[in-house]
Amino acid sequence: MSNIIFKNTELPNIIELKNINQTYDNGNTYILKDVDMLIEDIPKQGQFVVILGKSGCGKSTLLRYIAGLQKPSSGEILINGNPKTDNIAISMVFQQYSSLPWLSVLDNVKLPLTFKGIKNNESKDKAMQMIKAVGLEGHENKYAKYPTLSGGQLQRVAIARSLISNPLIILMDEPFGALDTHTRFQMQRLLADLWMKLESTIIFVTHDIQEAVFLADDIFLMSSNPGQIVKAFHIDLPLYRTKETKKDPRFIQYVNEIDEAISSL
Repeated sequence: MSNIIFKNTELPNIIELKNINQTYDNGNTYILKDVDMLIEDIPKQGQFVVILGKSGCGKSTLLRYIAGLQKPSSGEILINGNPKTDNIAISMVFQQYSSLPWLSVLDNVKLPLTFKGIKNNESKDKAMQMIKAVGLEGHENKYAKYPTLSGGQLQRVAIARSLISNPLIILMDEPFGALDTHTRFQMQRLLADLWMKLESTIIFVTHDIQEAVFLADDIFLMSSNPGQIVKAFHIDLPLYRTKETKKDPRFIQYVNEIDEAISSL
């Protein structure tokens, strides 16, 4: 099956996956097959792209390729038109809480700056700005562990840490999957607000259709066995979205359309 390249305008490409395959059993069985994906860079905005699909279709694997944590059996991953190097800033947030529990919230958030050798006073000031931005001011000296912090607070720590070095690309692998409905919506709204300030490109993996439509500019839908991108949707809703957005007839229409597309796979 031929996969979808979503756009090809005069905008610069920020991420491109070309003919990606992942096999095992000596190449006889495909986990991912002929995957092509193009994400363009929108100046002074960035993009919020969601990869949507059922569990096991390969969504998280695509993120690991882009992050450089795993290599496909064949194919190319290009960042800004070139093979990825360690000089390109890419951050990743996982579903599992990834903070270091023996460190404070402040020390967790400033960790990327510490690794870069930035002086303590400067890194502390920047970390406090980010802690305030994600709504954790007053918790900076607490240990980053449960139950000292709630699940939503721990994910705020992970998001703050991933954003502090102003990455060009932010990858998020079902980061709100373990949260209750109310906290999950709070985190969706927080993330959307931060994205509008950062102007980065975010690639967000989920299997929740409403979450995908609420957050995304563009959605790539994946099928399984083998994993392929089978359809793309452009979400024509206002960039700033609120609880009322979910009552918008267009929002409901997108959710129903995507639900039907998934059901037909």
